[in-house]
Amino acid sequence: MKKIIFSTMMVVWFTTTLKAQQFKISGELRPRYEYRHGFKTLTPPDKEAASFISQRARISFDYVAEKYTVFFSLQNVRVWGDVLTLSNNDKWGVTFHEAWGEYYFSPKFSIKLGRQEINIDDQRMFGAVNWVQQARSHDALIAKFQTGEKGKLHFGFAFNANGESLFEEDYMINQYKSFQYGWYHTDFNSGLGLSIFFLNNGMPYQKIIDVDNTDQKIAYSQTLGGRLTYKKNRLSADAATYFQMGETPTILKNNKTDLSTYYFTINAKYNLTDHFILGAGVEILSGNDIGSDSSTDKAFKPFYGTNHKFNGLMDYFYVTSHMNSVGLIDINIPMIYKINKFSAMLVPHFFSAQGDVSKLDTSPDAYLGTEIDFNLGYKLHKNISFNIGYSQMFATETMEILKGGSKDETNNWAWAMITFKPTFFNKNFDK
Repeated sequence: MKKIIFSTMMVVWFTTTLKAQQFKISGELRPRYEYRHGFKTLTPPDKEAASFISQRARISFDYVAEKYTVFFSLQNVRVWGDVLTLSNNDKWGVTFHEAWGEYYFSPKFSIKLGRQEINIDDQRMFGAVNWVQQARSHDALIAKFQTGEKGKLHFGFAFNANGESLFEEDYMINQYKSFQYGWYHTDFNSGLGLSIFFLNNGMPYQKIIDVDNTDQKIAYSQTLGGRLTYKKNRLSADAATYFQMGETPTILKNNKTDLSTYYFTINAKYNLTDHFILGAGVEILSGNDIGSDSSTDKAFKPFYGTNHKFNGLMDYFYVTSHMNSVGLIDINIPMIYKINKFSAMLVPHFFSAQGDVSKLDTSPDAYLGTEIDFNLGYKLHKNISFNIGYSQMFATETMEILKGGSKDETNNWAWAMITFKPTFFNKNFDK
């Protein structure tokens, strides 16, 4: 792998010195300590807290020419101590987080293809999930159009396979088989912004033929919606709504069912002073009713969004679970303070189930609990930042039934992270 990295650097360097307009080499090193005692799920009474240090190491090569751009980003993700100190190999190795090229047919039309991050609007529907050390990227093609002075239209396509094959075979990786999306965004002089989004998402499932045989099929769901943003003077606000229809695999993934869901959010923030921001927001994701005999899945699915950014930093919802559960109502009140190199944020979240939970054994109400998130950040240098955080979940009996574990334990999470983002080389060359 070292030879591959060295060869890549030499090839890019050679071509760049000949005819590139710009060549940049940058990096990122991000160690993070975490203390987990109720992160993602309530802590069982007999479990002790987990502590560990994870790390991302990334190097990126960005080559910009007159008609095209090529970008490579290699990374290693590890947990301190996950291999022996004398080990001659690495547990996870070095991978290409991104490897893409973009060709500009004209100033208003380009095509970008390869392994790449996809970030749309506030990243609720598509996002890089930058919090997790490996982050998310897709093998995809995106056609980009500039529509007017402030408008842009993107069409994205992905089609996945296990590998090269001579004949058709079942797709065995636990993700989408294919998707197609369209996204349009424009800004108006009044401070208003508008986005329209459509996603056709294809998920594989095994259709049961008989006791001994299945046949892989693709269930296609459609997501359609829009988002408004507003920013003027000290006020910023946004609102979005999405609807899902079509089909989705069942939880057991051996059949499909109809899908009919909805999503709505509205948020506002106001700069009370030059340094203090107060906000309020509500987010509603539809869910299934407990004990319902309906054959339609009513649980909204934010398939590829940066879900850690939403619904509390402890990741109880939509990160690894809850996608097919009772939905969610999240009322939150962010309070943010920034001055010079220092920032602080306090956000309480009040969670409730959107679906009916009255048929649970103990007949609890819809309130799931309150999460408090507190973060501090400090810019040590223009390329170095330090952040720490503490979160605590105050759960109810309903949450305990849905998640397991114990609401009576101290369910908390703490972390500390330092991020180095140096630029090793950045040079403009003559044509």
